[in-house]
Amino acid sequence: MIQIISFFVIGGALLHGCGSDKLIIQISTEMGDITIEIYDKKAPLTVSNFLRYVDEGLFKDSKFYRVVTKYNQPDNEIKIEVIQGGLFSEEKMHEPIRHETTKETGVLHKDGVISMARNEPGTATSEFFICVGDQPELDFGGKRNPDGQGFAAFGKVIEGMEVVRKIQQRTEQEQMLEPQVRILNITRKNW
Repeated sequence: MIQIISFFVIGGALLHGCGSDKLIIQISTEMGDITIEIYDKKAPLTVSNFLRYVDEGLFKDSKFYRVVTKYNQPDNEIKIEVIQGGLFSEEKMHEPIRHETTKETGVLHKDGVISMARNEPGTATSEFFICVGDQPELDFGGKRNPDGQGFAAFGKVIEGMEVVRKIQQRTEQEQMLEPQVRILNITRKNW
């Protein structure tokens, strides 16, 4: 029996087709698709939580609703650049999860990294953000959040960063997009 394995080159990374152990999701938006490799072995709790929302179809018709740029955070000493999305409604949210720090996972907030939004550690549910440029102040020990615990990063964009950047450049009022960018759905993708 012959096993056929195909390969794809995306963003300079070699990805296996059939038989791949990479976990890929696709965020389909009204502005284009964003393809993300998620790190289930490095950040298992965070990935499991995110995939629960994906597999239950809860991200269908959700939104990218917030953009943070170096220009729209006048009251923040520590500046970051991200786009944020999710359900933006508590009625469909599951219970919060334990916080997996970048110190535990080794997944740092580099350009294109996806991470969970939160208030206090252990409050992440369905809201997520994607980094635009490297954002070390979002890692464990970073100063963006006063508790120093950082945020739970769990994957990275492998295709579609141009869509992320286009979303970040949209019109906003006090960091809230006007209008919001519709997420058609987030699904697992086979490679």
